Amino acid sequence: MASTCLGLDNRLARTPQMGWNNWNSLGCDVSQQLLVDTADLLIRLGLRDLGYEYVLLDDCWSDGRDENGRIKVDTRRFPQGMKWVAEQLHNAGLLYGMYSSAGHLTCARYEGSLDYEKADAESWASWGVDYLKYDNCYSAGRHGSPEASFNRYKTMGDALKATGRNILYSLCNWGEDYVHYWDTSIANSWRISGDIYDSFTRPDALCSCTEVDPASPWCVAPGSRCSVLTILNRVAPYADRGQPGGWHDLDMLEVGNGGMTDEEYKAHFALWAALKSPLIIGADIRHLSPSALTILNNPAIIAINQDPVGRPATRIWQDVNVPKDRFGVGEIQIWSGPLSGDDQLLILLNAADKDLTMVAELEDIFAHDGPGGSAPQNAEAWDVHDLWSSRMTDSSAAQILQIADQANESQSAEKLSGLLGDWYNATILSYKEGLKNRDPRLLGQKVSEIKSYGALKVKVPRHSAKVYRLISQAENPSRRYKTTKDEL
Repeated sequence: MASTCLGLDNRLARTPQMGWNNWNSLGCDVSQQLLVDTADLLIRLGLRDLGYEYVLLDDCWSDGRDENGRIKVDTRRFPQGMKWVAEQLHNAGLLYGMYSSAGHLTCARYEGSLDYEKADAESWASWGVDYLKYDNCYSAGRHGSPEASFNRYKTMGDALKATGRNILYSLCNWGEDYVHYWDTSIANSWRISGDIYDSFTRPDALCSCTEVDPASPWCVAPGSRCSVLTILNRVAPYADRGQPGGWHDLDMLEVGNGGMTDEEYKAHFALWAALKSPLIIGADIRHLSPSALTILNNPAIIAINQDPVGRPATRIWQDVNVPKDRFGVGEIQIWSGPLSGDDQLLILLNAADKDLTMVAELEDIFAHDGPGGSAPQNAEAWDVHDLWSSRMTDSSAAQILQIADQANESQSAEKLSGLLGDWYNATILSYKEGLKNRDPRLLGQKVSEIKSYGALKVKVPRHSAKVYRLISQAENPSRRYKTTKDEL
């Protein structure tokens, strides 16, 4: 199969994309006012300045095709057209994303783009679109093998490239047809599972393969209603294949939609960040809770996702012999991965049904740098920094949400500026520069140490994750991962 290397040469998504999408919370309840209001709130809540720059319109926006085969916009919902929407977002310093499907219909049974790729790509480019989420429904039987799916998605990739407009290309084929083998040659991100739903561990028959092998990457019908844990187990065998310009997409964030506890949402957000998944808010931020905002706006966690080294964390340990819930689900996991500044990420995930004490040994944490304790990092001592320790307080978040909702924009903007004045702003100092400068807002707070050849022992509450940045105490740390082209 030929490759255009779109995902590698368009210079987009050098770190995972961040933004907002309406589908998880609002479905087909879309309009131009929703997009404008959401864009305004992304700015007023300080989320744009943390990196959430894409406003993504999902399904249900079209109204068939005209006599020339050009896709039409639903003028009841978007009376001023898509070009106008794009201009509003661009003027606000944001980017615009749209949706279609590599099928004759979209998943909500609106007009799809199969066999109309050139015409639709030209329309999006003319409207000023910056991002395409390309779904997998109603494919007319053109799936079932890697080559069939590759060719179907490559056709749209070529059409986007031919427009001359640089449009981020996000595949949504649910992990079918071994997408992790051919994805990065044509796209900037690719879904690896069926659709997420707002549950931490609960299995659902609609998320297929869970009864046969929940960790199988070979599932041929990924389905929907997949829990956070199911998605993590699905990607674990090939989590390391993400790279600058092309990322595994674990699906949109459920933070703020109400189906999980605060600890579960924290774990969900941190693991999506660690695996370098795009961070796409799926909640209706017009009705966001203070606790949800303090998860989504944590710069120390976001910095993991936007780290210039660009290497996803991998699972280095798993134990399923732990207390299980009424659905028979329960396990604990350890994830680890390299970060810039010669640091190391460590996540202790407790998906068991009770609080547990977990132990992470340096030998395991650095196993991928040298198994059997041979990695040079084992000889070093490490400071342990908790990346949730500097989380914004709920009271501060409540003030921000209240002021952002006020009608007097000039007065509220001034008040918000005061509240957010010391919070991290990636438009002023990029995560790359902030990490290079060792900005304390990105490093968390020191809570412990690990001695050379030692281990970290910590109690992890039920359905939660401890997230740490390990910082070497050595003057000249020895590392395998050197500066990449994207850090130059």
